[in-house]
Amino acid sequence: MLKHRGFPGRLPGTDFQFVIRRPNPKGVTPLIKRERYRDRKAVDRKADTAFMAALWAHFGDEPFERGNLDAGRLSWLFGREVLPYDDPFDPESYEALLIINEPVARASFPEALDDPEDWA
Repeated sequence: MLKHRGFPGRLPGTDFQFVIRRPNPKGVTPLIKRERYRDRKAVDRKADTAFMAALWAHFGDEPFERGNLDAGRLSWLFGREVLPYDDPFDPESYEALLIINEPVARASFPEALDDPEDWA
């Protein structure tokens, strides 16, 4: 499992983690598309924005390996702002390649992509 050095571990001041420390011994948690409803808490939306900003600052428009990125946090963006790069895509692989869907990410999180350093 690739560890993304320099990637923030969590949203400061919260328990919202962005990376995992080690592979899950019971198996890889699959990436799924989670629905984001309008009534989500403000702190949940802030965590999504900070995570998107960290992804953009770290990878930009280049493909990246899932590695130690948290599956739960990625799943909130997966299928919209973050897309599979591989075909066929294995949602249960730490080596799976992903890419940021920049037009959708800019529409969903304009502040995160305009100045990601504010969120890091």
